Amino acid sequence: MPTDRVILVTGVSGYWGSRLAVRLQSEPGYHVIGLDVVPPEGLRDLDFIPTDVRNPLLADLLATEGVDTVCHLAFLDTTRPSDQAFDVNVVGTTSLLEACVQAGVRKVVLKSSTAVYGARPTNPAFLREEHALRGSRRYGYTRDMIEIEAFCQGFSRREPQLMLTILRFCSIIGPTVDTPLARFLSEPLTPNLLGFDPLMQVIHEDDVVAALTHAVTHDAPGVFNVAAKDALPLSKIRGLAGKVPLPIFHPLAYWGVGLLGGTGLRLRRYVPLELDYIRYPWVGDLSRMEAELGFQPRYSAEQALREFATQHRLGYYLTDSARQALAEQRLRDIIEQRQRAKAQQTANAPAGEGDGSNE
Repeated sequence: MPTDRVILVTGVSGYWGSRLAVRLQSEPGYHVIGLDVVPPEGLRDLDFIPTDVRNPLLADLLATEGVDTVCHLAFLDTTRPSDQAFDVNVVGTTSLLEACVQAGVRKVVLKSSTAVYGARPTNPAFLREEHALRGSRRYGYTRDMIEIEAFCQGFSRREPQLMLTILRFCSIIGPTVDTPLARFLSEPLTPNLLGFDPLMQVIHEDDVVAALTHAVTHDAPGVFNVAAKDALPLSKIRGLAGKVPLPIFHPLAYWGVGLLGGTGLRLRRYVPLELDYIRYPWVGDLSRMEAELGFQPRYSAEQALREFATQHRLGYYLTDSARQALAEQRLRDIIEQRQRAKAQQTANAPAGEGDGSNE
């Protein structure tokens, strides 16, 4: 009798860990184990183990449970660099990878960010996965992810038997997720650095969960940028989200952030993104996502932003006719998503399947 593959999800009590665990539990052929320091809420049927990824006995646990794949999501997303976050994020990841090798785990999936490339005026139009990681080290999570990915590069060469998949997600948006871009677009006024309108990428929160699930259930080693296919100017992103730009002369904006420094918590509310990331481009190339990972997001960037706007603010102020127009656009988006999904299923189907051939 076949045995289910054992999938371990770290950080299962967090937003991404809990959503992924629920998604994987609905997939046949997998047994999901959740790992975290505190129990998750609302996941009563989950096989949960309360421990930290830095526990010295983690390798014994992985071997005992016969874990095939680990999806590592136990990260602290902090704006300011801190020793605590570094210990959880960087030390935790290195400890986990070493434990996976000792236990004979076959595959590890890591969630990262395209912010690791950095936003610079010299960036090419599309950043390929081999591009240097020159992201802002002033933002705690980005700094830690750069350290993690640098470690992973050497680790993969040293331990090639462990399949390692790293997904670099662009700015994430959606009706329930809490991310820097979501906070940026949740304020009535959003800073606009005069003279700059960089292209940016977004991805819907549901597509993040779908991409993680795809990476867990399909073998695709390597690093992949993951985003909706269409990059948009920041001005259009603001417009789709229904936000009013607040024009700021960029030297004044940098001066204000530098002056307030770590005490600028109020300013961080209005500028949760590093200023360079709303000034210069940092668009990831998606060729490998499509060709090697074999993943296509369901939501376009415009669809994701329209849904965000509807959920967060616009629905309270629109007239009945405008609200009806939004509902029609939402259904149009759903129809397009379903058409793309069917087209992708047809393209991925084995030869002869679905074409009327009996051979």
